[in-house]
Amino acid sequence: MPTSIITTDDLQDFKMELLEDIKQLLNQQESGKIKKYLRSSEVMDYLQISPGTLQNLRINGTLPYTKIGGIIYYDAQEIQKVMEENRVLNLEL
Repeated sequence: MPTSIITTDDLQDFKMELLEDIKQLLNQQESGKIKKYLRSSEVMDYLQISPGTLQNLRINGTLPYTKIGGIIYYDAQEIQKVMEENRVLNLEL
């Protein structure tokens, strides 16, 4: 069985690659790319709304959702889409 000798340069290269991967993951998390589906509590925190308001958004069809078992999930992209579609531009005359 052949043996490999690991040098300090190899360890330094590994460290730099690992740090770069961690940076990429943190950037993805900050930009919201990691999590596709949010639970109700996360949506309420994100939109700063109450449980009743979230329920009303579900009932009237404003906010699409998926229910699996007893847990309701919301697609993060759909939430963003609803926010953009309901954007009100303040036009001053």
